[in-house]
Amino acid sequence: MSRVPMPFYAGDVSALARTLRRKLQDAEAAPGHVELLNLLVKSVGYRNFQHFKAEFEGCRAVEPPEMAAAEVNAKRVKRVVRLFDGRGLLTRWPKKHSERMLCLWVMWSRIAPRRDYNEREIGELLEQHHLFADPALLRRELADHRMVERTSDGSRYRRMETPPPAEAVEVFRRLRA
Repeated sequence: MSRVPMPFYAGDVSALARTLRRKLQDAEAAPGHVELLNLLVKSVGYRNFQHFKAEFEGCRAVEPPEMAAAEVNAKRVKRVVRLFDGRGLLTRWPKKHSERMLCLWVMWSRIAPRRDYNEREIGELLEQHHLFADPALLRRELADHRMVERTSDGSRYRRMETPPPAEAVEVFRRLRA
């Protein structure tokens, strides 16, 4: 059976090394294959390797590249675009999960790539792009959906470089127009 490569990202290699060193020192014997996989993924915030694998497979199941262009729901895109005012500010947080995800992609697109933000900076950035005064909600949602990476203590945030789904790209296009 062929294996599907799963990209592994650690925002802070130093923290990863410290965590692994501490766990390996506490171990009575060298860890086995599965134990080592668990140590690696736990050091970046997953519960265990199965959790990491499920997140990866969930992301793949949501948006297969060959189906991306065919799966744009024009009605949903139109509803989401109406959630933004003329200046591109999100006016309210939608109730439907699918619409929330598209709104999160818009917020994701407004975060500079390859830049670290502290909690105050990311909060201020998000505050500039919505009108319902809850940057903490947006920050948590972005982190929960792995659109931004957050350190375990919540002090640093960085946008995860993932291709957005086709519907999100269509929302971007319509908001720019």
